[in-house]
Amino acid sequence: MYVLFEEAGKFMAGRVMSEAEASAQVELDSGKRVKVKAAQMLLKFDKPAPAALLSEAAALSPSIELELAYEFASDAEFGFADLAQDYFSSAATTVQQVAALMRLHEAPHYFRRAGKGRYRKAPAEIVQQALAAIEKKKQIQAQIEAWAANLVAGTCPAPIREQLYKILFRPDKNTPEYKAVVEASKSSQMAPLDLLQKAGAIASAWDFHWQRFLFDLFPKGTGFPALQAPAITDELPLSPVQAFSIDDSHTTEIDDALSLQGLGSGTVTVGIHIAAPGLALTPGSAVDQLGRSRLSTVYMPGYKITMLPDSVVQAYTLIEGRACPAVSLYVTFSEDTLEVQKTETRLERVNILANLRHDQLDDRITQAWLEGEDQSDHADVPVNRATLAFFWRLAQTLKARREVVRGKPENFNRPDYSFKLDRPSNDAPPTGEETVLIGTRKRGAPLDLMVAEAMILANSTWGQWLASLGVPGIYRSQASMAPGVKVRMGTKALPHAGIGVPSYAWSTSPLRRYTDLVNQWQIIACARHGATAALAAPFKPKDAELFSIISGFDAAYSAYNSVQSSMERYWTLRHVQQQGITELEASLVKEMGGGIWLVRADSLPLMFSVMGAQGLARGARVRVQLGEIDLMALDVKGTVTAHLDAPQVAADEPDEAEDDEALSAGPLTIAVDLNDSTQSDGA
Repeated sequence: MYVLFEEAGKFMAGRVMSEAEASAQVELDSGKRVKVKAAQMLLKFDKPAPAALLSEAAALSPSIELELAYEFASDAEFGFADLAQDYFSSAATTVQQVAALMRLHEAPHYFRRAGKGRYRKAPAEIVQQALAAIEKKKQIQAQIEAWAANLVAGTCPAPIREQLYKILFRPDKNTPEYKAVVEASKSSQMAPLDLLQKAGAIASAWDFHWQRFLFDLFPKGTGFPALQAPAITDELPLSPVQAFSIDDSHTTEIDDALSLQGLGSGTVTVGIHIAAPGLALTPGSAVDQLGRSRLSTVYMPGYKITMLPDSVVQAYTLIEGRACPAVSLYVTFSEDTLEVQKTETRLERVNILANLRHDQLDDRITQAWLEGEDQSDHADVPVNRATLAFFWRLAQTLKARREVVRGKPENFNRPDYSFKLDRPSNDAPPTGEETVLIGTRKRGAPLDLMVAEAMILANSTWGQWLASLGVPGIYRSQASMAPGVKVRMGTKALPHAGIGVPSYAWSTSPLRRYTDLVNQWQIIACARHGATAALAAPFKPKDAELFSIISGFDAAYSAYNSVQSSMERYWTLRHVQQQGITELEASLVKEMGGGIWLVRADSLPLMFSVMGAQGLARGARVRVQLGEIDLMALDVKGTVTAHLDAPQVAADEPDEAEDDEALSAGPLTIAVDLNDSTQSDGA
């Protein structure tokens, strides 16, 4: 005797070897014996054999017309054998009975289970709804197959083109557009990006990266609404100083300038003057809301997307030849020892003598010129050598003092790279086809260091001042320089070990960073109200708005930095192509496993993976033969062809920014998973 039973939603059959009241030992065709409870048993029979029964019933089951079976079936509860007798004949065979059981089991939209082998007809309206849903799924599946065929044939359907970046980076994997891409990739055996590019969905590698950036961060576009910059209505005194700024030639948001008084008197006063949009803008205003939505200017080679409209920026920027409103920090030093004697913050107007451009002056304002070794007469430099020489001396001293606190010198071994695209204007986004020139500037160049140290001094001084008056600010802190200890943002004036200062509140770029604008509002309150500033400041201690701003800024700033890294990587790879570079010298950075090393090029801002460096140590220099460049994936690989020299960096002294750089070293990843099923449920 045989028995048909159900286990885990499947029908199985086997020979009964022994039987008890509540169960039976059943031997399957495979020889395996299982214990089957009485509640699982659906049918006992003598023939045909189990394998033949299941095979014949499975073949017969699809021939049962569900609409007809629904009409034949009793309105009351019934068993599968009853349906077989109504549908086939009163002498329905075992095969016919099991075929009916299988058909009932797979049609819950027509028949609902009511117990072991028993069913009840679903209400007619439910059946109609289910049939409509099934038909819709069939149509969707047909659409998926048609779209997939179009993609494989080299044509991109409009719905897929319209949702391209959502499909690739933030997909709803249940949509037919996504499933069509997966199905086409599988059937064509092409990677999704290659498939879509071949089908014309992606105009070019540059357009792909640009549109991906807009999709992620500017889905409504990068344009600004029509806004008017509020006027600064304060009656501000005019400072007697003549200040100068130091930026590159493309900078329009001139946030900071420097001045010097008392040179040669034994006591000197350094002025650090910051553009003052905070004197006109108020929290919650239209311009503020725009700044808070963007949070920072976005930089990339040959283009930038400013935090604020240019009309607003130009109302407050520190442009030369104008007396500009400023929040000024005056730091008085002993000229001999450069010890700080006092600090003072003023709200005032400052005459801007000149906007110096370091990319035009770096080759002339050198260390040798500032220290008197080079006696060249740069008469066209509008700031005298003695003033610049003092700032150079001060910058070196401030840096050395920070490094004592920091515990080790800052690493200026590698150059900063600059990107210049050969095109008439940077007012519109690049096309991706421009010739790119990559230049180098050694970190710590005199003009750079003067500005950097002055801004660190201001951000640290103002941060401590805010804390001393009980006024909250937005701080960056780092508990220590131990591996894995990251820089954090918060509202408390905590030390920043990486910079070597007791506190650090970004305050010197209010036209470019929203955190700086927030801190400027708090600083203005301190300048106006002194000891009672905490009562007047826009943001109070433990203000939930501050924490919300910090969270939003952290995410946006990280995303913008990632964009900048990706765009710089694109232009670096384009430079390699344009210059026909096939070999590079590089240093080993990180062993990735499987014989693969991550390397950093000596002469370009490029990290990439190589094979053939087994047995070498971190820091070793090698010559690398480059492979094919993939501008879509922002990837290139290489093979080591020669070992040049021994490590220049101790193996236990990793670069502080190494992990962040490694993350941007490619290749680009997308969210399309070719292991996803493209078959719609129920289709």
